[in-house]
Amino acid sequence: MKRSDIPSLDDLRAFEAVTRLGSVRAAAVELALTHGAISRRVSKLAADLKLQLLEPEGRGVRPTRDGERLALATSDALKGISTALAEIRSPLAARPIVLSCERSLAMCWLIPRLSDFQDRHPGIDVHLSTGGGPLDFERERITLAIRRLDFPMDPDWTVTKLTAEAVGPVMRPDMVERFKAGDYLALGSRTRPEAWQKWLATRPDTPAPHDIRLYDHHFLMLEAAASGLGVALSPQIIATGDVTNGRLLAPAGFGVDGTSYGLIQPIGTEVTMHIEILKSWIIQQAQ
Repeated sequence: MKRSDIPSLDDLRAFEAVTRLGSVRAAAVELALTHGAISRRVSKLAADLKLQLLEPEGRGVRPTRDGERLALATSDALKGISTALAEIRSPLAARPIVLSCERSLAMCWLIPRLSDFQDRHPGIDVHLSTGGGPLDFERERITLAIRRLDFPMDPDWTVTKLTAEAVGPVMRPDMVERFKAGDYLALGSRTRPEAWQKWLATRPDTPAPHDIRLYDHHFLMLEAAASGLGVALSPQIIATGDVTNGRLLAPAGFGVDGTSYGLIQPIGTEVTMHIEILKSWIIQQAQ
């Protein structure tokens, strides 16, 4: 369809208001027009399209099948215009940066470091969103995302590698001898249900556990290990805080698994100084 084929925006606004409110009178009040003006605009729209758009319903009107389809499309378009205008009118640098991060990574690695960022840059507003796997930046209104790069990357994204993924068993100090003897319960995450089997296959000299128990998230698995419930197979980046402070030990070390974490941003999005500052800080923290 050519742009010249699209009806008048004023006519579409009047029609959308009538269908949404269910009456010409209510639409006239909302748009600050007369009853007659609204009726003329809706009639003109129907004549231009050569379609019946409304039909009587009690004391009001309702859209026909064609009218309902047009009303929905018009409503979505008007909402999009309204959102765009609100964003344009607000200072770009003042908009919050929405940073999406995997839950356990956010809990164990990102959140403990964010106070450092806030102290350094108190004028930058960062909103943290948690989620894992594939992304819909536009629908979820995400600015940047930190993900384990274990799913297909969209060609319209820029991906900056942060760190290689390395995994290994972590446990309380009093569990080390039991781990070496094979007298332990293996703790894993439902997000990676085969992780223990894969790790043990690369470590044939390591005694197998007597059972494996899965938790919903890695951070819950680490808490279980810290409580002495078993030995957790954890990503190094998630366990690093607990290992550094001695809460957990990693006697077998950590080995890379071929994946990595990355910082993802859609190509073509507006880049502000605040976004660049946050990106640089994340990269520095990961290194």
